[in-house]
Amino acid sequence: MLGVASLVLGLLVLVLFASWVVRRVRGPGGSAAQRESWESHREAQQREPPVEIGDEREVAIQEFSEHHTGERQAVCKIEGFVVFVEDVPDRCEPTDVIRISILSFNRGHTSATARYVGNS
Repeated sequence: MLGVASLVLGLLVLVLFASWVVRRVRGPGGSAAQRESWESHREAQQREPPVEIGDEREVAIQEFSEHHTGERQAVCKIEGFVVFVEDVPDRCEPTDVIRISILSFNRGHTSATARYVGNS
């Protein structure tokens, strides 16, 4: 009896694992909009960043997020590329245009960190 239960449980785990592997390889299913979003995301991960370290740019603040250190950071985009901006004054709000300097990239070059330079 215990052998049959173990076999059934093993087969269930195998089916779940196989379905997970198939989803990872094929990407998400769903609607055409979801597939298009997935493809755009994959393409963005493979392109070169539109900025270089040391570049100064004017950007609009999209929103604010909290860094894992607890510091508030502005989230900005340059040609769809996400830039997290440090040291933004509290008086700044979403949609404000600010001047930034690119400091570094994350490990996969899919986002950057920048420093607030001033208002435009």
